[in-house]
Amino acid sequence: MDLLKDLEYRGLVNQVTDLEGLTKQLEEGKITLYCGFDPTADSLHIGHLLTVLTLRRFQLAGHKPLALVGGATGLIGDPSGKKAERTLNEKEIVVQFSNRIKEQLSQFLDFEGENQAKIVNNYDWIGNLDVISFLRDVGKNFGINYMLAKDSVESRIQSGISFTEFSYMILQSYDFLKLFEQENCRLQIGGSDQWGNITAGLELIRKSTDEQEKAYGFTIPLVTKSDGTKFGKTEGGAIWLDAEKTSPYELYQFFINTDDRDVIKFIKYFTFLTHEEINALTEEVATAPEKRSAHRKLAEEVTKLVHGEEALKQAIRISEALFSGEIASLSAAEIKQGFKDVPSYVCEEEEIGLLDLLIASKIAPSKRQGREDIQNGAIYVNGDRVTDLEKVISKEDRIEGQFTIIRRGKKKYYLIKYSS
Repeated sequence: MDLLKDLEYRGLVNQVTDLEGLTKQLEEGKITLYCGFDPTADSLHIGHLLTVLTLRRFQLAGHKPLALVGGATGLIGDPSGKKAERTLNEKEIVVQFSNRIKEQLSQFLDFEGENQAKIVNNYDWIGNLDVISFLRDVGKNFGINYMLAKDSVESRIQSGISFTEFSYMILQSYDFLKLFEQENCRLQIGGSDQWGNITAGLELIRKSTDEQEKAYGFTIPLVTKSDGTKFGKTEGGAIWLDAEKTSPYELYQFFINTDDRDVIKFIKYFTFLTHEEINALTEEVATAPEKRSAHRKLAEEVTKLVHGEEALKQAIRISEALFSGEIASLSAAEIKQGFKDVPSYVCEEEEIGLLDLLIASKIAPSKRQGREDIQNGAIYVNGDRVTDLEKVISKEDRIEGQFTIIRRGKKKYYLIKYSS
């Protein structure tokens, strides 16, 4: 199946500036395309993954992807989709963020072979651009009325937009022009909120070059959830691609808990499963939703893609241990992942009575309640029920000498750490 038909099947085609022309261009041979990623944080988040994987799909189809890290535009701030002015980061911070994002992009694109990807940084051409040249050679190509009509600007007129963010569209357009000239880049892709910036870039290319070859713009739908909540957000915040910010277990749980209404859509978006495999899972969701086969497959594929096979196995082990209650089977590293957000308490004592520990850690509100919980079988230590009021928590109850997991009732977990 050709690339555009596959993208349409997956629901990844939102807008194309010239679908017929792009189709012909793709059929005739290899093209170079790019997508930009501004370093506004030290990690990409799950929302970025869709465009990264779309670059990967183009590469697998024989085309050359450029991943642009916005070392310059990251200092300015894109107003697209924002209701208020961004907080500007210092140059040193943006450089640090840029380097981290380069590392993450390298996980998903192939930098060897015939269609090898390339990472570019727009600070290389914008950083040395003097203001006179910028205004005369670039700015003169943009009419104020044209810019005001773009959604990213128009939506901010009432609340206010600075000249800094107003100029972002011109800088992104200049990126497209430079890559068109230097890398023979003919296509820019991005989320649907980038349509105005992309078409402005095409306009700048048209006005600034004598090239007869056309350039194209292509946008991907922004990811939405059927229940109306924002994709990629949890109570703990954004879902990041950095394992230190969002653990593989948390990523796995995020996708395995996908709403039934969204699971096939997300499989099409975020996996490289074949159409036959996706159609089979679609049928199973319709006929046997209780098996949750599609949810598991989605969680497995994305976790493996982002963090690797070993991290996926670890995420599954943590999930199974929590489901079965066999906490003692987990390693200390897995405990850190699985119990990252549960209440914790640092114990100073080498040994401590279980009842005293329940009080000190505020697991039980009083000694009376603590005694009742133990006697009624509501307290578990590392997955094992304890009913002995005289139970002492010692070094033998520490997992790899670091943690003890207390469970009260069916679902309330507490992490006990040790100072020595």
